[in-house]
Amino acid sequence: MSLRLGDEVPDFTQESTQGSIHLYDWMGDGWAVLFSHPADFTPVCTTELGMVAALKPEFDKRNVKVIGLSVDPVDSHEDWAKDIAETQGSELNFPLLADAERTVAQAYDMIHPSADSTATVRSVFVIDPNRKLRLTLTYPAATGRNFDELLRVIDSLQLTDNEKVATPANWKDGDDVVILPTIPNEEADKLFPKGYRELKPYLRMTPQPNK
Repeated sequence: MSLRLGDEVPDFTQESTQGSIHLYDWMGDGWAVLFSHPADFTPVCTTELGMVAALKPEFDKRNVKVIGLSVDPVDSHEDWAKDIAETQGSELNFPLLADAERTVAQAYDMIHPSADSTATVRSVFVIDPNRKLRLTLTYPAATGRNFDELLRVIDSLQLTDNEKVATPANWKDGDDVVILPTIPNEEADKLFPKGYRELKPYLRMTPQPNK
């Protein structure tokens, strides 16, 4: 059965390039991003792993741990890591799960038979500290993932978890946000001392509260 937003994600214990990983213990009290690859030594995924390694400081700032997955064994991952460092200029600095038995792939519905009957699709799962699935994205094989967008969504999730706002189209950290329509104006006057613009009774824009 496929995972849906708000579901508690399956726990697992799996070997990786950084030893045995027990997901819930490994996450601790932070966020996690799990992203999958069809196989080692694939060109698009090589660029993606290098990009995630380069962006590790950005994930760290957001209290997000990143973990990759491929269906090949650990020794293959370690050889692939050398290619990633050589071609992308970034050492692999996060664990890469070895899922040869497709245990995690099956639990997270990463096998799509109409696309490929054995390899994992290129999925992304954002998991919050309560082990709930907050975002899922699945990319076609020929299109590299946009990790700036992933960071943008995490910024939005973390902001909207703590403030009574939503983020509009193309929002980036620091832009104006939308006051939730369930908040009456009298409450909004107190919650948003920077003020707000009422474009429609259901559409009120205010400066980002935590800036």
